[in-house]
This record gives sequence, C-alpha cells and structure tokens, in this order.
Amino acid sequence: MSIAKRRRVALLATGVLLPLPWVSGCSSSGDDSSPAAARQDVAAAARDRVAGTGTLRWALDAAPGTFNAFQTNADSGTQRIAGAVLPSLFTLDGRGRPQRDADYLEAADVVDREPKQVVRYKLNPKAVWTDGRPIGAEDFTAQWKALRGTDGAYWTARNAGYDRIAKVEPGDGAHEVEVTFAKPYADWRSLFTPLYPKSVMGDPAAFNDGRRRGLAVSAGPFMMRRTTGGTKSVTLVRNPRWWGDRARLDKLVFKAVPVKRRAAALLAGKLDLAEVDRATAERIQAAGRAPAKNGAKKQAAAEPSARHGAAGDQRTGDRAAGDRAGQDRVDQEQVAQGGRDAADAMRAWAEANASEKARAKTAALRRFTVRKALEPAYTQLALNGTRGPLADERVRRAVARAIDRKALAELVLKPLGLPAKPLGNHLLMAGQQGYKDHSGAIGGKDTHAAQALLADAGWRPGPASDREKALGAGTDDEGRGGGRDTGRRDAGQGDAGRSERSGHAAAAVVRKHGRPLELRFVVPSGSGTAPLGKVGDRIARMLEAVGVRTKVVKVSGSGYFKDHIASGNYDLALYSWPASAYPATDGRPIYAKPQPAADGSLVVEQNYTRVGTDQIDHLFDQAISELDTGSSRALVGRADARIWAAAGSIPLYQRPQLVAARKTVVNAGAFGFATPRYQDIGFRK
Repeated sequence: MSIAKRRRVALLATGVLLPLPWVSGCSSSGDDSSPAAARQDVAAAARDRVAGTGTLRWALDAAPGTFNAFQTNADSGTQRIAGAVLPSLFTLDGRGRPQRDADYLEAADVVDREPKQVVRYKLNPKAVWTDGRPIGAEDFTAQWKALRGTDGAYWTARNAGYDRIAKVEPGDGAHEVEVTFAKPYADWRSLFTPLYPKSVMGDPAAFNDGRRRGLAVSAGPFMMRRTTGGTKSVTLVRNPRWWGDRARLDKLVFKAVPVKRRAAALLAGKLDLAEVDRATAERIQAAGRAPAKNGAKKQAAAEPSARHGAAGDQRTGDRAAGDRAGQDRVDQEQVAQGGRDAADAMRAWAEANASEKARAKTAALRRFTVRKALEPAYTQLALNGTRGPLADERVRRAVARAIDRKALAELVLKPLGLPAKPLGNHLLMAGQQGYKDHSGAIGGKDTHAAQALLADAGWRPGPASDREKALGAGTDDEGRGGGRDTGRRDAGQGDAGRSERSGHAAAAVVRKHGRPLELRFVVPSGSGTAPLGKVGDRIARMLEAVGVRTKVVKVSGSGYFKDHIASGNYDLALYSWPASAYPATDGRPIYAKPQPAADGSLVVEQNYTRVGTDQIDHLFDQAISELDTGSSRALVGRADARIWAAAGSIPLYQRPQLVAARKTVVNAGAFGFATPRYQDIGFRK
C-alpha cells in the first residue's frame, strides 16, 4: 500500500478519532534517542509458549474496498491483510529499519552502482504461490510494469520507485532476479512489498477490479478463505503450502468494527484485538484496577462490617447504620492495609453495590489489557502559507515561537504513561536511524521573540474598536460565539483571567492598519476527538499570550479533509501524518514546493500547508539518489531543518497507540513501527 494512501487514511482518521498495516548545525539532540518501552508492546512470547491452535478476531476500521494494496482505495485493512497472505521482501523492526525476510529472500544487495544501479535478489527456493508455482522473475516484471506509471489502464495510487527502474530480468543463478535502475534509488528496499502474483499484476482488469472480493493466489503463512457481508469479515486460514514456521493460529478473522462500537464489541466478547480510543482504554484500565469479587469477597464489599462478624453488628445495633459505618471502615482499612487512598476504596465499594449489569461489564473488560506504545505517526499544527497573515513567514515563525510543544506533549502522553517528549523532526520518529531534533532551526517557545517577529511584520498591539468590543461581549465564558461549530479566542477581551489560570496571560490583540490578527483554526470533532480538542484549546490560549486571536471551527466527518485541509480553507489546523521507513521517498510529496498548473491552479501534491522551497526539493532529490545510507539520511536531516525554518508545519508529538488485547493474546498489540509476524501470533499456553 502506498504511503500516500496510508497518509490520507490517517488524516481522515484524525478527523474521526482525534488513527493507521505507512539549515544545518541546528540539531539539539543525538540520533536514536527513544525509550525502548515506547516502541512496542506486544506481550512477546517464544513460539513454544504459544498454543498451536485457536481463532483470533482482529478489528479493522472499515471493510476493505480492495485487496490490492496499490490501488487508490486501499486502506489500513488492505495493508493488514496483505501482510498476512503476501510476500514482504523487507519487513520493519521496532525502530523502523528494513530487515530482509528470510522466508522470501536469501539475499538482496546492490551489486553494481556504475554505470547503472543493479540490485540482485536471491529468492528462497522453497517460496511458492498457493497454486504451486514458484515465486520468480515474472512476478517482479509484472509488478514493475503495472506500477511504473506508463500504462494508464492501471488505476495505481502511486509509482514512486518503480518509475526509476529500467528493466527486470532473471539473474544468472537459479532463483535470482536482477533489477536495473535508470536512475539511482536509495529506497530500493521499499519495492516489491507486498509482492503480488503475475495473475494480478499482468492484466489491468485483474489489477483494477479482480481483487475487490478476495485473493485467489497468495504466498504467506495464511491464505484467504472467505469474505462475508460485503467484506465486513475476512477469514484467513493456514496456508498448506507455507514453507516457513507454521502459523500458531488456525484462523485469523478480521472484522470491520468502527472505533465508536469497539467497546461494545469487546464487552460482548466478539473481539480479541482492537485499537481503541482513549476513553475505551481508560475503561479497561479502570476495570483492571477494581478488585474482582466473588462469594465472601462480594459480601464483604457490600457489607464491610461483616468482616468483623457479630461484633460489628453489636457495635452498630442497626443494619443501615452498620452499612454506613462499614463504608467508612472499608475506606480506612484499605488505606491502612492496602495502601490505597479513599477514592479507590469508594470506587471498590460502589462497584460491589452496583447493578449486576454493571458488574458483568466490569468482569468482561477485565479479560482485556491495554497495550500501548508511541505510534509511528505524529500530530502537527499546520499553517496555511497561501492566505492571510500566514503568507508572511515572520507571522508563521511567530506562531511557532508562541507554542509550548513540551506542554502539549505532556497533556496528551503523560496521563497514558508514555514518554511525553515533543517530536523534533518531520521525517523521522524518535528512535529511527538518523533522528535528530531540528526544531532549533526555528527556536523554542519564546513569547518576546514571537511578539518581536509580529512587530517586524507590522502587527502591533492596539485598542479594539467599539464594534469589536460589542462583538466580544457576545462570546461565552469559554470564548465561543453563537455558532454551533465556531468559537473565538480573543486576547484582551474577557479571557485574561482564564488565560492566567492556565499559565498563559492574554496580551492585547495585535493589529495591522487597524485590523486584528485573527486566524481561522480548524479542528476535528466527533467520537474520540476530545484529546485533540484539548490540544486545540491549549494552542489557542498560547496564541492569546502573544496577541493572536483565533476563531475555532469544529468539523466532523470526511468534510474535515475534503472541505478544509485539501481545499486550503483554513489558517491553522490539527491533523496527523504516518511516519515512514523511507523518508526520502515518502517525505517529498508532503513538503514539495507547490507548482502552478497550466490552468492557473496550484499543484500541491500532499503539501496541504502550501509552504515549500526549491532548496527543500533539491535536498530530497539528492537524498533519493544517494545510495550510501548515512549520506542519504544526512540529506534528509538537512531537508527537515529547512522544513522547520519555513514554519509551515509544527510537529507536536508522536501519537499514542492504544490497543485492547485479550490477556491471553501474545505477540500482538501495539506494534509501533514493527511489522507483525503473523505466524507467531496466538494465545498463551
């Protein structure tokens, strides 16, 4: 699945949940700095500790529209299923590093650099498709021709990398394939993953429409058995021709369950593994903390005085009074004996006296645990550089200097027990090879510096007009106007006390030619977006401290992307991008300088901030052609520093990845960057 499509999926998911199996000398930290505990949480277990049978039910965001990962309507479900049934020549480890998959490749190396780059793949001779045919050069050739972008009959999402190949042919040795490149390509390991059989790639009709209902031929530890209900459920079974380690599960069932319905599905016992929102994760964790009760324990919790026998009743002389006194005693005893505070004790007592239905729900949730890690994706503040005050780089830089990124990271990540550190790179996540914090290219939070930049751009504090004062009086105590989806953060007009309480004292609104600096701030709304709403609110208050007014527009559903982000109908916006193991390839369309089209419109690719420079483009072009990994990553780092300096995108933090897993599930959970090893997933013996 193309990173372009995965990024768009994550962006849309941001609008639903708040997601996805995609200048030098200014760095302030070394590379590879990431707490190991935040990279992956999968309940790792050796294969001999995993039961050799069982069915695992795994939630998908939606029913896959196709099983062809290279089509425009492929999604995270397509990618997840493809990973279990198709060859992946290179998988990713927990730090996002490509690793040769020995089930398919015995070797893969650049054997020539001059006059052309040549990569030789030595295939595992045991590797065969489910129809018995060996995986070979004809499959590589068909995939290259389908994805290189020269045949319009193929409805492909993207041709990056394949368009740089000159030819594909069998190698001199048995089970060898040689790929010759017309132009050097640093990210050659990203190609041919997943690899489809020639029966899919060799014919446009099969490519475009033939894989919407299933995959007749595959080559993974699992194979597709059936789809039901418009692919709302996809059942995979063991592949009898699989030559590698035998899958521990009998079946792997992927079920389309929207995030907002997953708590109910977990309670009903219909899922074993599901990414969940923060509210559901907190419910599971709370259920796990509450003590389980049965028999005498239930009686003791419901009537705490009973633990003292008849003497307790004699001291009270009255059952109702005894219950009240017992409640007090259970608080005191649990504080003294169990080290828990009164709030915990009250919660335990309340649970014991709750309805049978509530107790049943708690018991059901206790069967699960929450696996958590930092997702290979980050939330950013986007600044639209083509309209209004933000077209001036000085104003964009002022906004960036007003933001306390550390405080925002702590707001989101600290309550979850994850490393609460702001992300300092657009192209690499903390822990990836070559990661460095380049935020020094723009500077950290500095109110005075932000105000100086605004003043240099002609925006200075000034008094409000009578009309503005009248309008300001119409907002409520949260700064919201009369519209359902809009709110105004107006520095100096009633928010000073609230801002001071939040640690950001409001300043007088800055003005230019008598006009106040007001930015239209678009944030997603709907199920699961409460944490992002808090981030937006905190950013608005931070901007107040430098005299910038914000008008908040809350948007739900797909309109967030289509009607606002893609169309450029915003000044500020919050959304997320997935990270990539191949930043030279996948970063360029995100940050490339927009180019004018023949009709006068602007071609932005995926650069929805519309901010870019020729130098950034040149650094990406150099990085993608540099075959030395260290040198290529250094060029990527220089590009990132320039992206920071342009101030179109301000990374805030890596997103949390929260996965509800049945306690007996092993080798699955919050994978982080790592590619799941599907044959090892199962239930603990």
